[in-house]
Amino acid sequence: MDTKTLKTLLLSLKTGKTSLNEALSILKSLPYEDIDFAKLDHHRHIRSGVPEVIFAGNKKTEDIIHIANAMLEKSGRFLITKASEETYKRLNIRKAKFYPTSGIISCGDIKKKQGNILLISAGTSDIPVAEEAEVTASFLGNKTERLYDVGVAGIHRLLAHKELIKKARVIVVAAGMEGALPSVVGGLTDKPVIAVPTSVGYGTSLGGLTALFAMLNSCVPGIAVVNIDNGFGAGCLAHRINIMRRK
Repeated sequence: MDTKTLKTLLLSLKTGKTSLNEALSILKSLPYEDIDFAKLDHHRHIRSGVPEVIFAGNKKTEDIIHIANAMLEKSGRFLITKASEETYKRLNIRKAKFYPTSGIISCGDIKKKQGNILLISAGTSDIPVAEEAEVTASFLGNKTERLYDVGVAGIHRLLAHKELIKKARVIVVAAGMEGALPSVVGGLTDKPVIAVPTSVGYGTSLGGLTALFAMLNSCVPGIAVVNIDNGFGAGCLAHRINIMRRK
């Protein structure tokens, strides 16, 4: 349940369109719903502006399906990260959509999107992480744009899109290898830049640690850095910055 839905319910109760017992029935699962093996936090969107999201890693497929259906019943939507195509097929929910590149399943879109979040990837190998950020941000109600494969090995590819960078409200940059691209982007804009190190690279990339350390030690002030391959976290942070601008 989000703030808009709660306001609608309370107004309906006030005007008599919804009875007290009906309202109590709807609200009884707040602040969470206990389904034995999990406690679903339906209240989270009201508190933080971001609903609880299902992380599919290390979960049984049947448990993921159970959680997704419980969320769908209460809010009409859900987001699953690190999911497989098999899980998507077994969900068998017509309006759900699977993004094979990022491994995300989303259900229930927000039609009226606002703001402008730009997702940049250094190379095509970084696209899965950038897409995870994009799908997350879009699910949360943000307009998104993509700028892929513009890494520092061919910096002219990035510089050819200065206007796209200029009009963005928030920029997410996914990069592996030496992780230099967020610093370059940060030097071209006064907008918030969220750096996402990816685990792409050869031996001394150390599974993304080299990119992470490079981003943390950027000489460009004000760059935020999230965890390795954490496109979801970057999408959530970009959303929160974007809604602050709207307010």
